[in-house]
Amino acid sequence: MGTNKTILKISDWVKGKSRHDELIIGFIDSLDVLKEAVNVTVVESDNEEMIGMTIPMSIHQVDSIPESVNKDAAQLSFLIDLALATDDKEWFQELSSQLNEKKQVVN
Repeated sequence: MGTNKTILKISDWVKGKSRHDELIIGFIDSLDVLKEAVNVTVVESDNEEMIGMTIPMSIHQVDSIPESVNKDAAQLSFLIDLALATDDKEWFQELSSQLNEKKQVVN
């Protein structure tokens, strides 16, 4: 892996450019350390047709997005939708709990 790269792992959020120079933001679905490649599930892109697709990318094409420690309600709602779309029950429950805690603080 590159010298200035964070060690990537499954579920990490990444951003990068596709080989057609399209902006990609998504999360790592799987990786192949030997081939220095990752499969990224696209959540946002300037090419809307790519959203929802899982595409192969070189680890040299992506940069890790640091996880925000304090997510606001809108971010949590978006991530809850994503957890539902990916059928990740554990992540959904974790995010729902965080959102409920945030709502209780406001009330």
